[in-house]
Amino acid sequence: MAASSNAEQTQLQDMDEEDAGMEEREMDSDEGEEDGMGEENSDDEEDDSSEDEKENEAEIQRLEEQLSINAFDYNCHVDLIKLLKQEGELLRLRKARQKMSELFPLTEEIWLDWLKDEIRLSEEEPNREKVYELFEKAVKDYICPDIWLEYAQYSIGGMGSPGGIDKVRAIFERAVTAVGLHMTKGQFVWEAYREFENAILSTLQPPPGRIPSREEKELLNAQLGRIHTLFRRQLAIPLMEMEATYAEYEEWSEDGVPETAAHQYKKASLQMAKCKPFEDSLLVAETPKLAEYQAYLDFELKEGDPARVQITFERTMAENCLVPDMWAKYNNYLDRQLKIKDLVLSTHERAVRNCPWTMGLWKSYLLALERHGADHHTVSDVFEKALNAGFIQATDYVEIWQAFLDYLRRRVDFSKESSKELEELRGAFSRSLDYMKQDVEERFGESGDPSCLIMQNWARIEALHCKNIQKARELWDSIMTKGNAKYANMWLEYYNLERSYGDPVHCRKALHRAVQCTSDYPEHVCEVLLTFERVEGSLEDWDMAVQKTGTRLNRVNEQRAKAAEKEANMARQEDERNDNRRKAKSEKKVQKKFQKGSRVGEKRKAEQDDYHDEWNEDPEQAPKRQRGNRDQTTEESMETEAGQFGRKPPPGYKPAPPGAKKAQHGALGDAPKRSDDKPELRNDDSSVFISNLMYTLEEPEEKLRTLFEICGPIKQIRPVFGTKGTFKGYGYLQFESPVSVPEALKLDRREVEGRPMFVSPCVDKNKNPDFKVFKYNITLEKQKIFISGLPFSCTKEQLEEVCKSHGVIKEVRLVTYRSGKPKGLAYVEFADEAQASQAVLKMDGMEIEGNKITVAISNPPRRNLSDRPGSSRDMADLMPRQAYGSRGRGRTQLSLLPRSLHRQSAPVGKVENGTTSGGQAANAAGETKPLSNSDFARMLLSK
Repeated sequence: MAASSNAEQTQLQDMDEEDAGMEEREMDSDEGEEDGMGEENSDDEEDDSSEDEKENEAEIQRLEEQLSINAFDYNCHVDLIKLLKQEGELLRLRKARQKMSELFPLTEEIWLDWLKDEIRLSEEEPNREKVYELFEKAVKDYICPDIWLEYAQYSIGGMGSPGGIDKVRAIFERAVTAVGLHMTKGQFVWEAYREFENAILSTLQPPPGRIPSREEKELLNAQLGRIHTLFRRQLAIPLMEMEATYAEYEEWSEDGVPETAAHQYKKASLQMAKCKPFEDSLLVAETPKLAEYQAYLDFELKEGDPARVQITFERTMAENCLVPDMWAKYNNYLDRQLKIKDLVLSTHERAVRNCPWTMGLWKSYLLALERHGADHHTVSDVFEKALNAGFIQATDYVEIWQAFLDYLRRRVDFSKESSKELEELRGAFSRSLDYMKQDVEERFGESGDPSCLIMQNWARIEALHCKNIQKARELWDSIMTKGNAKYANMWLEYYNLERSYGDPVHCRKALHRAVQCTSDYPEHVCEVLLTFERVEGSLEDWDMAVQKTGTRLNRVNEQRAKAAEKEANMARQEDERNDNRRKAKSEKKVQKKFQKGSRVGEKRKAEQDDYHDEWNEDPEQAPKRQRGNRDQTTEESMETEAGQFGRKPPPGYKPAPPGAKKAQHGALGDAPKRSDDKPELRNDDSSVFISNLMYTLEEPEEKLRTLFEICGPIKQIRPVFGTKGTFKGYGYLQFESPVSVPEALKLDRREVEGRPMFVSPCVDKNKNPDFKVFKYNITLEKQKIFISGLPFSCTKEQLEEVCKSHGVIKEVRLVTYRSGKPKGLAYVEFADEAQASQAVLKMDGMEIEGNKITVAISNPPRRNLSDRPGSSRDMADLMPRQAYGSRGRGRTQLSLLPRSLHRQSAPVGKVENGTTSGGQAANAAGETKPLSNSDFARMLLSK
């Protein structure tokens, strides 16, 4: 049988060789036929490939140069690694990956690619230890089941070496400890562990028919016990597909599942049922799933199992590695609950590597190092890294310096007059002051420590611990020269220091200087001085204190009186300006009404003349004209016209469209009503004002109803039309309930036919003349960034795609003109200020469609006082504009007012300058009386 099978195999091998020879000959003939074309195509492909290689090499060099300038450009590292991998530059690729891993934690995908490449290289150059070292670095960045599984499987390849099996088991034990509780991926590690042990078991099984020795039985039983233990350990943990593992155990075990294992399985199943809703929400949620993980963490923290809390935190951080608040929460839990040194310090280190711009993480890292007894060199190195992390606020540098100085102070033994630690502390204080002056002020343009907190702490340490009050006084002199001498609290702080560690003489000097210099609360320091002299001083000291405090308070009261008088004058001038504005506005309104009345009168007279001419024409033509007019109008419009004119309307009259009939009068309920109209009650609480719509908007009422019906039941819609029936671009909308108004206001800036629609509260300007609405915040918003220099073609979706890699985006707003055209500006709001800060660091200077953008934290400039409600402009703004333009006097000097309004004098009893002379010219208060319609009529008819 064996011989025949070998012969068959030899025959099949010969047949395969013949077939291969025939295929080679056919391929040679085909190549000979296509020789001419093949050479041309190969030349073209070589040219294209060489050009691509040149372009890729140029891009690689550009990326390397950019990284030499800014080594913290994360995206540049990623692009360089992709290009080097595409070109097959393995040595350069290894260096690029190493440089990136020194600065940033690598993602799971980058680590797996790197590990697979190194594994292939190790097959050519056997050096498994380097690969093991790389795996050790990979498992420290994030808790990743796939990397642990790859690590364990790679270690199986070295089980033939001395101690190889024990090493594989050790790696598997570390893997199940690290990720064995991972509810969705942990079972894969457990299954791989069991498969390995089952493979070992198969090698220990004796051949059929041979009785194993005593040693072989012991080894076999020990291996069976290992597999039993693995099954029981896995079934005691809530994992996905637990039922399949339980069935596998029943099938594998000859004696069935032990009772204790079944009990643990039921308990884990109940826990799995509790966690199932959270796992389901994670499956359907979109990355980064922060809210879902937060709810999961709250549940696990309430349950109180430290191991499960830790694995849930690790899963959260793997997808939210740039959220400083989550790192802070994780670190706080480890510091207070687990307190395991290696775990705590490694987590703090990962936190600052992921979010180096967050000062709070560095501060907690320094405290954790001190708490767990790290050596001084390690703490100092971490502090130096923190200084180079690039914080976004000047105050952050003050806090990190204070944390380090507190650490140095706790190292000093003040029972000794001099020590190395004390000199190091003083040197650090001196260096911190130089750093704040030279580095922080130059970078931020402001002092991060205006109250000199660092110098105050230094002075306290010198006075309290070192008994060096003279050094403390020198420091306080420097503090006062930095603009703090005008604050009472600073002087009282210095006084308390002298009171505790100095002498009464210097206390008295400090208080006398405080009385002379304090400008915010001088009464308080005067009272402190008098109290001090009442307890410590002589009669001469008391008299001097009374004299100085009295003189100072008198001067302060005079200054306050002058300031109050100045403020009252400004308020009076403000009231006068407001009165002048109101008078000018009322006069302009009367003048406009007068001009409009004169034009309407002339127009009506002309129409009446035409009307009479029409009825005086040929009788035969009159019926034709009547029929033509009747054909052009409906019965409803004829009834409306008859009711308006009392007879047939004059020629040329065009009725307004039906939709504009009621809206011509403007706001809700404020138009004059006919006696047969039903009254409509105005309710501003349930109304909104809509503006900035297109004048060419067709059927505006239906359009607005479609837009706003999602906000609530609508009572009425009043689009405003002009006298010719054209839509004026604004209108009013009233809901059935005021509850719908906030929902309607959310539609503000909604784009309607390419133009942003403005929605604002409906407010009676007669009752609230200074009411203004400004939708957006005008103060510093740390969680929002401002982008300028965008191309006008950039859309909201494109900008959101660019920004979403830097954090969770809550809102993207493109700034446009009233016409809807973009300004090239945008605001992007992130979930928190850390993400916004990261976006500023990464996006500032980025190019979008050839435009170099500028990115900064949103901090709009203050609006002018004249734009605020209740404020007024300068008097210069209230002066009438000059009649001279940029090119001299205007082309025409004709006045648009009737001559009668220009008369400066008139007989008594006649109307002059809009008022009547004599007894009716002025009232007792000296105010002019407004003209009536009859007064204006007399002025027009006067010659």
